[in-house]
Amino acid sequence: MSAQGVMVMGMPLNRLAVPALVLLILAMMVLPLPTFMLDVLFTLNIALAMIVMLVSLNSRRPLDFSVFPTVLLLTTLLRLSLNVASTRIILMQGHTGPDAAGKVIESFGNFLVGGNYTVGFVVFLILVIINFVVITKGAGRIAEVAARFTLDSMPGKQLAVDADLNAGFIN
Repeated sequence: MSAQGVMVMGMPLNRLAVPALVLLILAMMVLPLPTFMLDVLFTLNIALAMIVMLVSLNSRRPLDFSVFPTVLLLTTLLRLSLNVASTRIILMQGHTGPDAAGKVIESFGNFLVGGNYTVGFVVFLILVIINFVVITKGAGRIAEVAARFTLDSMPGKQLAVDADLNAGFIN
């Protein structure tokens, strides 16, 4: 029997895959995960990021990877939930040793900072600043695009705004 032939509550099974994935990702933020599962999910996340990067680099036309915005949204949600889950484990079990949050986090920490807290703090500060700048610029760009779509939906208003801009009434 094919996946399209299987019905769950009147819907094809393949149409329930993305909502189920989103629910599982959200559950990761609420439910505590064992360290082994966290290691598997971090490894899957790194592999998925590499696959997305390679597919986007090898796409010749934008329509070759038309699901990119959806994939980007889901992978961002996955990374956010992994951050929340790993932070919870570090805060709750960090006193038990450096591998309390799993081998992937321990290996990455040893590779990145080499056991030096000063280097770790500086790297953390740089990452926070970069994330702040990226989020701020992204939010500004999203606002610009939303404003442009709003203006495009009202052709008469767009002409009035353009005339006011050209006359110097607004900036």
